[in-house]
Amino acid sequence: MPQDIDLRAEYEQGWKVTDIFVTNNIGLTSGQDAKTVAYTFDEARKLASLFSLPEDVIEAILYRPFDRRFIVYSKLVITRPRTEVMQHMLAGRNVALVTTRSVEIGRGWEHIFCASDLIQLHTVSLKEVNCFFPLYLYSNLGPNNRELFFTEVDISTTAPGGRRPNLSPAFIADMSARLDMQFVADGGGDLQTTFGPEDVFDYLYAVFHSPAYRARYAEFLKIDFPRLPLTTDADLFRALCGFGQRLVALHVMEAFGAALPSFPERGNNVVEKIEYRVTPDEPERGRVCINAAQYFDGVPPRVWEFHVGGYQVCHKWLKDRKGRTLSYEDINHYRRVAAALAETITLMEQIDAAIEEHGGWPLR
Repeated sequence: MPQDIDLRAEYEQGWKVTDIFVTNNIGLTSGQDAKTVAYTFDEARKLASLFSLPEDVIEAILYRPFDRRFIVYSKLVITRPRTEVMQHMLAGRNVALVTTRSVEIGRGWEHIFCASDLIQLHTVSLKEVNCFFPLYLYSNLGPNNRELFFTEVDISTTAPGGRRPNLSPAFIADMSARLDMQFVADGGGDLQTTFGPEDVFDYLYAVFHSPAYRARYAEFLKIDFPRLPLTTDADLFRALCGFGQRLVALHVMEAFGAALPSFPERGNNVVEKIEYRVTPDEPERGRVCINAAQYFDGVPPRVWEFHVGGYQVCHKWLKDRKGRTLSYEDINHYRRVAAALAETITLMEQIDAAIEEHGGWPLR
């Protein structure tokens, strides 16, 4: 396909995510999800017992966007556990970028999310292979000693769990020079004279959620990993770090949005038939029906239609639970997902506005 040569040159000045995060891999493959992945810890414990495995092999996994499940994470039953990368999500507090190398023809590039747990091969997209980029690497990998990866590298550090940032030294040097700030190796900086790995992640996450970024570089995002443009504008950097920090907190569900839908009707809570309805007098309100009597009320059309990668989040979460009875925790979780998506949409608009305020594209 013909491409805009000037725009391509501009885009390629950015850092490809595989050059930012030194260690990365694709998501794990169980080879038998029905026997190893469960909706609840108790259900996973029963699966583990079928293999005569102890409870300590059960780990949380981000199975789909906002869909945290539990997996029997043992080499005895998992085909490709991707231990060399996944172990760093089990050793201590961490966050990872989840994306794809390319996208098939469809809605466009929406293939970005973050995780604080394990991921699998199709966490954000069923058609494309999903790749995983942890922010921190740990040397203290816990009592199970899941294949210490850096056996020949000195990673002595005073950070929790002996962790260090999984960031390329060349990338850090470039960002530091552009911002005229010093890099600190753990956590975040003061964003005046210092910045840290979590600031890098927040900035990156905000840029990748810019609708203008996605539209401007759409043809290139289809064919390779996303590239991150850097800025020399410290004020813009600080603003984007703030937006990214909030997005990350919402997406790993450490923070919650305010626009919570209600679940007003009593019933059996069984997901039978999923149907989205709006009324002419309240077109922005929206109801997500799960059966003939029960529904989530107050889900705007933009929230209902919101996609992460190949998944329409609000529909997919319920579709995967068709025939199941939603627990009290499930109902509250779904309400929080809808609220998180509502705020995500607002934040994406604010990210574009901030970039325009500071000179627009390309970033300088």
